[in-house]
Amino acid sequence: MGINTNLDQTRWPILALRNLVLVPGMTVPIRVGRLQSMLALKRAQEMTSAGSPTQLVVTLQNLGANDDQSALVKVESLHQIGVICEIEKSKGSETDGYQLLIKGLERVRLLNISEDASTHLLEAEVEVLADTGETGDYARLLTTMKEAARDLVQFLPNGQDQIASLIEEIEDLRFLTYATIANLDISIGEKQRLLEIDSLADRASSVIEVMAKVRSELQVKSEIRDKLHSKLGKSQRDAILREQMKAIREELGDERSDSDRLDDYREKISKSKMPEETRKIALDELKRLESMNSQSPETHVIRNYLDLLLALPWAIDDDSTPPIDIAHARESLDRDHYGLDKVKKRIIEHLATIKLRGGSRGMILLLVGPPGVGKTSLGNSIASAIGRKFVRAALGGVRDDAEIRGHRRTYVGAMAGRVIQGIKRAGVMNPVFMLDEIDKLSRGFSGDPASALLEVLDPEQNHAFHDHYLDVPYDLSKVLFIATANSLEGIPGPLLDRMEVIDLSGYTSLEKLHIARHHLLPKQLEEHGLKATDVAISDEILTAIIGRYTREAGVRTLQRQIAALCRSLAARVAERPAADSTPTSPIMVAIDDLDEIFGQARVDHEEALSSAPAGVVTGLAWTPVGGEILFVEATSMPGTGKLVLTGQLGDVMKESAQIALTLIRSRLPQIVQAIDFDKRDFHIHVPAGAIPKDGPSAGVAMVTALTSLMTGKPVSPKIAMTGEITLRGKVTPVGGVKEKIMGAHRAGVTHVIIPRKNERDLKDVPEEIKKSMTFTLADDVSDVLRPCIGLELPPQDPTTGLWGVFQAGTAGPHLT
Repeated sequence: MGINTNLDQTRWPILALRNLVLVPGMTVPIRVGRLQSMLALKRAQEMTSAGSPTQLVVTLQNLGANDDQSALVKVESLHQIGVICEIEKSKGSETDGYQLLIKGLERVRLLNISEDASTHLLEAEVEVLADTGETGDYARLLTTMKEAARDLVQFLPNGQDQIASLIEEIEDLRFLTYATIANLDISIGEKQRLLEIDSLADRASSVIEVMAKVRSELQVKSEIRDKLHSKLGKSQRDAILREQMKAIREELGDERSDSDRLDDYREKISKSKMPEETRKIALDELKRLESMNSQSPETHVIRNYLDLLLALPWAIDDDSTPPIDIAHARESLDRDHYGLDKVKKRIIEHLATIKLRGGSRGMILLLVGPPGVGKTSLGNSIASAIGRKFVRAALGGVRDDAEIRGHRRTYVGAMAGRVIQGIKRAGVMNPVFMLDEIDKLSRGFSGDPASALLEVLDPEQNHAFHDHYLDVPYDLSKVLFIATANSLEGIPGPLLDRMEVIDLSGYTSLEKLHIARHHLLPKQLEEHGLKATDVAISDEILTAIIGRYTREAGVRTLQRQIAALCRSLAARVAERPAADSTPTSPIMVAIDDLDEIFGQARVDHEEALSSAPAGVVTGLAWTPVGGEILFVEATSMPGTGKLVLTGQLGDVMKESAQIALTLIRSRLPQIVQAIDFDKRDFHIHVPAGAIPKDGPSAGVAMVTALTSLMTGKPVSPKIAMTGEITLRGKVTPVGGVKEKIMGAHRAGVTHVIIPRKNERDLKDVPEEIKKSMTFTLADDVSDVLRPCIGLELPPQDPTTGLWGVFQAGTAGPHLT
């Protein structure tokens, strides 16, 4: 087999091969894509005569474990012994690479290998290597190699007869040697070693030795396969290949076997602090795992279950339960949250109870308040104050009780409920566990998650909580549960009964100003890369943002607006020229700049009128984002005695209006004598007609508005009032008094009338507001009418039940 060279040059281009050793006489497909390989191919084509096949030198490239296969081939990485090859077929392009079919021709030694400095093309001179040694033993070697090949073939799984017949037909020892090297399942390095042997006899002997070694390995594999085949049942034979790998690894000790993993499980279970009943269940599951085939889908289910059991904390670690320092807790809450004094006081009381009792059992807190008032951050602060882990589970939109109790393990993809998963994440038995948005739970066809929470939050039951996936009792009594909600309306009664409700009513304007100045603004300045010396934002600006661009009980919108302000200021700071030796004055923010930054004011609060006609009274209303004033307007016209109500009033508010009119007709007889109610219609309207309104607290305002209308005496617009009335004229308490008073103060009201039984709510009103306002406590409607229109109502006759004679004059002339 000689070289039919078509190259006129004495230097040959080199094609470096990775993971492939080409031997003479063998044809193999390869892909060429590296730049140096493309250059070698192009160079060989340029040097080939027309009509002649392209020839070049191929040799093996040494690649280290950390070498980049895409890097340039270095001269020192090439083997000195290679093969002249002929390109029989070529397909592809320089852009996408080439697919080549190459055939080895002769062994050669590469001499004087060089690398072009600019193109990195590899070239070398070649010396053809002829086989050396005596030829007398070739026949014996050929016979021996055929016998070794026949012995080897019998351990191959398929194609034994065809391969044996092909071997018998080969009579060329050189070709048989090279064919065997090419097809043996041995390492690339071993193939290169055999190729580099110069003596044909030595090469053939070495190949025979390698064949014997491969035969022994195949024999061991065959015995393992036969052993496993007899051991495994018919249904498990599909996993035979993996079982072979397992058996080989056990023989060689290369990797940890399944038995080692099972021993790890057993050791961890024995060291775990889980109860004995739970330990027994874990060991039973481990026995099931031992008896199963490792490829059975059930094994993954059992492993996941055991992993969860071992990951859960089963005892309280002393390090996770530091003693509660009440002074530190109070300091931590004050540092993280401004205001909310009543809320923080109740939290401190609960923490003190936990400290004295030595546990948190029975302490289920429910923080109720509008969005953005700090409910979630309060839970985090409580955990920080008492040195416990904090974990949160968002319950908004949950409609499946399996989210709480977990899925049974019989289901595909089953997992534990959110409570157990939260305990696993915390890693301790006594974290502070926040159940966020508990009022957003909904009931679906899969069950009622609120009912599932009954067991979680009941101190008499949660010491043995039963998760469907876990399927063993778990003690939740050490957990300090804190729930949050925006409203109590969406919480079922039985669930609400298990929680201690703490109301977060929202922040006053002064509290928002303090929060903005000392918390929100410094944080946003830092996030936007600004320094306190770069800008100047006055309290007037912050107050304007709070009043004109936010309408909320919390501070989330305020935080976004301050962030928008900081972005605008950051742009102005960045546009300034580079700082020089002259100090730069801070950028001032003016009131007029706010409209440019935020646009037109988004909030328009009602303000007290400078004057009001008879029949117009200022009332007070509670909204989720704070208190507001509202106007109750009354008028009269000739008619048939109807009472018309407008302003999207609810049923309760309509009843209050009817009670007001009935009260006047029954308790003010002189007005009844002066007005023919059968010939007049009365109309009560509450402005902002697009907004629904309801509730009994506008009762006193409606009585006052009608009385003002009928007597012709106007009520000062600086007087606002709230309270429910009865048919007997009693003023009964209402809710949201703190927010209503704050809304009245913001609107410019100076005198507020509230039910006497709401006097206790004045304690929650900031002192600066109480000092600037006058308060009237009303037991009876006369206590309302007296300061408003100077009207003194007569007492009721206890004998007849009739009211005395009206003493304050006649009805207004416009109603007679």
